[in-house]
Order: sequence, then C-alpha cells, then structure tokens
Amino acid sequence: MAIEVRIPTVLREHTQGEKKVAAEGATLRELVADLDARYPGIGQKLLDDDGQLHRFINVYIDDEDVRYLGGIEAPVNDGAEISILPAVAGGAR
Repeated sequence: MAIEVRIPTVLREHTQGEKKVAAEGATLRELVADLDARYPGIGQKLLDDDGQLHRFINVYIDDEDVRYLGGIEAPVNDGAEISILPAVAGGAR
C-alpha cells in the first residue's frame, strides 16, 4: 500500500504542483529516496550532506514528530500519512 505524503507549497515545484503524492518505504530514509526517484531534486531539499533531515524541515508520521520516532530512520507503516512542513521562524518586534 502506498504512503500518502503531504507536500508544502515551497516543495511543489518538484511534484508538478501536487499537494499530495504517493511514495513507498519501510523507513523515512527509504521513503525520501523513493520520493527523490519519483520527483528528482526533492531529496536534496529534505536532506543535508550527511543524509539527515535539514534542521529547518519538520516531518510528521501520522501527526507524530519524527524526531521522537527515530529521525530519518523512523519506521513508516503502510497507509501512513506523512506531512512535510518547513520550519517557521522569526516574527515582529
């Protein structure tokens, strides 16, 4: 069964404007690799040179922050929903 991945606006240039795409993988790392194979260039937007999630990218598996599930090695079950969110920082004085 495919895994649904919600794509933020800033990354939709890689998915031909699609808000939700399907991908496969038993771990978040495998899922990102599959996403990158289907949508070239998206992987480098999500992972740093060491293969870890960029610190300004937040990823949730079924509404759970992957930082508490094992990071890039977090398991992903069939039918899971993945949400990718760019970090929001800053503000007004």
